[in-house]
Amino acid sequence: MRVDGKGLIDRSRPVSFSFDGKTYSGFRGDTLASALLANDITLVARSFKYHRPRGILTAGSEEPNALMTIGSGAAREPNVRATVQEIYPGLEARSQNNWPSLDFDLMSINDLAAPFLGAGFYYKTFMWPRAFWEKLYEPVIRRAAGLGALSGENNPDKYERAYAFCDLLVIGAGPTGLMAALVAARAGADVILADEDARMGGRLNAETYAIDGMAGPDWVQEVVAELAGMDNVRLMPRTTVTGVYDQGTYAALERVSHHIANRAPGAPLETFWRIAAKQSVLAAGALERPVAFQNNDRPGIMTAGAVRAYLNRWGVSPGRSVTVFGNNDDAHRTAQDLVAAGVHVAALIDSRTDVAQTGDYPVFAGAQVCGSGGRKALESITVRSARGEEKITTDCLAMSGGWNPSVHLTCHMNGRPTWRDDIAAFVPTPGAVPGMVTAGACNGDFSTVACLEAGVAAAKTALEALGLKAAKIEVPVADDTPYALSPLWAVPGKGRAWLDFQNDVSVKDVKQAATENFRSVEHMKRYTTQGMATDQGKNSNVAALAVLADATGRGIPKTGTTTFRPPYAPVAIAAMGAGAQGKGFAPQRFTTSHAACVEHGAPMIEVGMWYRPSYFPAPGETTWRQSCDREVNAVRETVGVCDVSTLGKIDIQGPDAAAFLDFVYTNTFSTLKLGRTRYGLMLREDGYVMDDGTTARLGENHYVMTTTTAAAGQVMRHLDFVHQALCPELDVSFISVTEQWAQFAIAGPKSRALLNDMLDEQITDENWPFMACGSVSLFGVQGRLFRISFSGEHAYELAVPARYGDSLFRLLVARAEALGGCAYGMEALNVLRIEKGFITHAEIHGRTTAFDIGMERMVSAKKDCIGKTMSQREGLIEDSRERLVGLKPVGSVKQLTAGAHLFNKSDDAVRVNDQGYVTSVAFSPTLQSFLGLGFLKNGPDRHGEIVRMVDHLRGIETLCEVCHPVFFDPEGGKVRG
Repeated sequence: MRVDGKGLIDRSRPVSFSFDGKTYSGFRGDTLASALLANDITLVARSFKYHRPRGILTAGSEEPNALMTIGSGAAREPNVRATVQEIYPGLEARSQNNWPSLDFDLMSINDLAAPFLGAGFYYKTFMWPRAFWEKLYEPVIRRAAGLGALSGENNPDKYERAYAFCDLLVIGAGPTGLMAALVAARAGADVILADEDARMGGRLNAETYAIDGMAGPDWVQEVVAELAGMDNVRLMPRTTVTGVYDQGTYAALERVSHHIANRAPGAPLETFWRIAAKQSVLAAGALERPVAFQNNDRPGIMTAGAVRAYLNRWGVSPGRSVTVFGNNDDAHRTAQDLVAAGVHVAALIDSRTDVAQTGDYPVFAGAQVCGSGGRKALESITVRSARGEEKITTDCLAMSGGWNPSVHLTCHMNGRPTWRDDIAAFVPTPGAVPGMVTAGACNGDFSTVACLEAGVAAAKTALEALGLKAAKIEVPVADDTPYALSPLWAVPGKGRAWLDFQNDVSVKDVKQAATENFRSVEHMKRYTTQGMATDQGKNSNVAALAVLADATGRGIPKTGTTTFRPPYAPVAIAAMGAGAQGKGFAPQRFTTSHAACVEHGAPMIEVGMWYRPSYFPAPGETTWRQSCDREVNAVRETVGVCDVSTLGKIDIQGPDAAAFLDFVYTNTFSTLKLGRTRYGLMLREDGYVMDDGTTARLGENHYVMTTTTAAAGQVMRHLDFVHQALCPELDVSFISVTEQWAQFAIAGPKSRALLNDMLDEQITDENWPFMACGSVSLFGVQGRLFRISFSGEHAYELAVPARYGDSLFRLLVARAEALGGCAYGMEALNVLRIEKGFITHAEIHGRTTAFDIGMERMVSAKKDCIGKTMSQREGLIEDSRERLVGLKPVGSVKQLTAGAHLFNKSDDAVRVNDQGYVTSVAFSPTLQSFLGLGFLKNGPDRHGEIVRMVDHLRGIETLCEVCHPVFFDPEGGKVRG
């Protein structure tokens, strides 16, 4: 219910929103959670495992229960925490994990089966019968798994990534963070102040504390206004720092437009930040922990700090008759604030015996809440004290088991927190994150004045590391009440006392894990799923550790903690991959000839990230095979033109360029003559083939390397690694120029005639022999010409600056057609290379060596190279290895298929008899036969042998003759002629 005179919301601006199809009203500044509570909505969700009724537990990002689906259609977003989502006009929210409705959830029948569904039941239940796993268990589990559901439609939202740099990153804008930012900013440091809340101030917005005689929120506004007016300060509300990484790098998620009804065109929903900070101050505050007791999960049972927050910040009382239960002085403030606001407090139950009367309400000292009544809402609680058990009628219970400092970010670099007995909580270990100072409540300082002092001290420490001096500043006058508690983790009693509210993990489950010898905290976590929900155990981990410690007879420090990993709060994959939706995820890279190919009717296919023509259909052709055969015949008989611009091109220059090439290639390049090209083979460090290609020497210290299309990026990264890590002393520079040059293959008996019709100077066999390279001029445009062939024909590759690519391709194709030739696509290119026995990444797929592909002699014995030693391991040069062979069908079935396996003619086609596999196949119109390349055990010594090819997937089987992989012109006369 709303409480008059309370809250920081704007009551002059009502906001209409809907929940589960029903319309409600709130005010500007409300979260979805506060607006629902204001409308007396307590049942908001169902738990994951047992589908028990769940209400709002907290007031922050740690909320485990109130997860909603926001929006509809393609834009709907599941698992949004109602405690974080701000309401706006037209907001649509729906509850999750229920069917057919939240109020009547048939899946709640799971709760009746709870005795059979205890911790680890799935490890025991789904083991038998074995055949049931795929047919029954897995389908049922998959249907039941998960909370919210995506729409299944393309996400229309926009996400951005951004980068920021600062001297000091302050994480958290409570009293500690504000003071740290203020001190550092006044000293001249570049400061970023990030806070996950929409309103800076932290707990000061939820309390009635005064600072320097002002109300807490008023003091916050004054400090924020000063910071906002400084050029060296960036304020980042709605921004959660989600991860800490090496060298002062932080990840942060900014919720840019989640609170806006009508976003501006192009406005992002979220921005994922990478922040580089020289120093940081962690002022992330602390999280209140619940107390476990029988049925402590009913809607209406909340943390005491959350009840205060809803009252003081949002002007909402979660109940009309509130009971408070705690083990610390902080719980008393909740009762006092409620009474001061006119809300009835039914009782205050304190587990400590030495408790004074603190207000006009009954106080039960040395008592504990041992149970609750109601089903879909809290109706009563049971209190156990020295005088026995008694029931209290109440519709809201505010419980407090103490506060846990938010240590999570300090553990992201493998740090472990330290236990403090005086506050019964873990605190950050100093130095866990280089350059980070922890301060305030996250460091175990819970009074307001202690937080303010800690903020000043943290800023001074950071400024000293930055070489800056802090100006003298007086710490504001504020509350200095000490924090006092007596640990209480779980109230003894029958029934289920809940620890993890989302995953339905109880005290009994943790004890059962210990009984079954899952005594390690990490084993217990996985056995029970404790702390594996979306809140990552923020509300339950420490209590669960305490229960485990008690069950195993160890103290909490010896029990330890689970590993906190990024992200601190859930982050949409779309935000982390900002810019990678649609074409950003799968970029479309077009060659300069793309438009001309499309005009010719060529189907465009993806090759790596590029789009290349599959074939060029001619009038009257009805199948791709007809087009492909015609193109192959054109190359063999006249001339064909193919765009090969997608091949990686790396420009390498420097006095040590030749030595560098010798080191990355298996063969020698330092002996390559000026104006010549050489084929090269490149190995990974483990001795397997990485890539192949040609490198041309254009100048004394100038080379151009070509790579396969598929490995262009990999090779570039490899060269960077080799230069930086293995031979930094070499004076060599290189850069990718793949997109700077358009390059075309001109292949066939008439290729030279076509070129001489366009070049400003004629070429001959004498001045441009096989493997020659150099500069040429055509129509006054400077280009490069390489006499190399991937088809086995007399061929050239002509390169020009990319801006001339479209025009040159059209001219080349027109002249080829005039000579009886044509353009050819990827299908014909594949046939031509298989006829010639040339390899691609179908053969050098990452598991083959130079020995396997018959190129072991290319590994020079006169020099060292990357991968040489590893390639000569005994197991990689055995004759019994699967080695490259050619294949021709000789059985009644004349078809070969890539991916099929090879077997001895008389062996059964089973795994143990596997002799090899087929990598590439094509029908050769030149040889009028299917041809294939593949790998066969001891292949080169089995030429002429008949083996059986079996494709289990397609149901194809035939006999093949093993032959040399070069089917066409094995002497190489055509390519050199």
